[in-house]
Amino acid sequence: MTRPVAVVVVVVAAFLAGLLTSEIAAEIAQNSADFYNLGRRRLPQQSLCLELIEPSGYSCSEHKIQTKDGYLLGLQRVSSRSGDLRTQLGPPVLLQHGLFMAGDAWFLNSPEESMGFVLADQGFDVWVGNVRGTRWSHGHVSLSEDDKNFWDWSWQELAEYDLAEMIHHIYLITNSKVFIVGHSQGTIMSLAALTQLDIAEMVEAAALFCPISYLEHITAKFVLRMVNMHLDQMILAMGIHELNFRSDWGVNLLDSICDGHVDCNDLLTSVTGKNCCFNNSRVDFYLDYEPHPTSTKNLRHLFQMIRKGTFSKYDYGVLKNLKLYGQLKPPSFDLGLIPKSLPLLMAYGGNDDLADMEDFHHTLKELQSTPELVYLENYGHIDFIVSIKAKEDLHDRVIGFFRSWGKSSSS
Repeated sequence: MTRPVAVVVVVVAAFLAGLLTSEIAAEIAQNSADFYNLGRRRLPQQSLCLELIEPSGYSCSEHKIQTKDGYLLGLQRVSSRSGDLRTQLGPPVLLQHGLFMAGDAWFLNSPEESMGFVLADQGFDVWVGNVRGTRWSHGHVSLSEDDKNFWDWSWQELAEYDLAEMIHHIYLITNSKVFIVGHSQGTIMSLAALTQLDIAEMVEAAALFCPISYLEHITAKFVLRMVNMHLDQMILAMGIHELNFRSDWGVNLLDSICDGHVDCNDLLTSVTGKNCCFNNSRVDFYLDYEPHPTSTKNLRHLFQMIRKGTFSKYDYGVLKNLKLYGQLKPPSFDLGLIPKSLPLLMAYGGNDDLADMEDFHHTLKELQSTPELVYLENYGHIDFIVSIKAKEDLHDRVIGFFRSWGKSSSS
């Protein structure tokens, strides 16, 4: 480890150790060694199709698309175990993952429990999105991942470039409007993108799990401590532009925090809230795939949302805001611009410490439409992806919702 990285690790570890009071540490419980040994785990070596989807018996093809700002994204197209990609006739569904995740998140449980597999078995034409910087995407036309400029983006670009390009590509290939399923950051991207009429016109309906546009009232104490102490700005000031907990500095940081400073058992719960239906026996398998990298700028944008209580573009400061946006403050994404005719389903949980109920109701007030709501009282933030009860709790509702709107639009 180089001296600058060592300094970063020591300083940030000491900083975080000070943040983690006994009150927070008491909440953290269960899978410590698994979490901070991430960097020593086997990294997937093949494509997502070969690594995770085809071994379960599903047809899968890899696609590469280029965004307007030069990023090369990976898309996978999946059909049922009894189907054939060449003859798949069901409506297209795009699955958009959350923060520190990628398209593999939709396939981590059994075929009967994983959203991606369930939709394919129900005859949908399943497309799997992977944003820039994740391991299933393919870099940039000119920038190396070692270049800090490669990581100069936030969820704003993920919405305006990545998601927009995915939707456009699927729309052209299938000649059909696209259903969207988003989780967490995937819902931020979706809500921001759907304020653009040209994108919304290519979407049939959207199902949003743990929907986020406002983050002012999150209750995750670990996250709030980092926000209040401006950890995002600290990491950027130290020249770290890629947040990768499998990198040398990320592994050493987690080791430093968890080895002798605090009990880092089940750090996930301290960040997301208590997950009711998480299969603890599969944690080792989950951590073979998660987490994926993101940018420090993306984390900072999310922290800006928490501090300011806004759903706005990235805040560069007064001078650069004036140059880029023509105004002192970054412009907001106006949820009222999402067409009233666009059907929405929103699923939210009673134990979700990130997608808070008060912020969720703020979102609902700004929409023109009245979404179909699914409230799961015991669900935490991650349950919506990996719950062992997800099929009856959530998947069947989403499938019924999509089919009802697909029929109405084609009749």
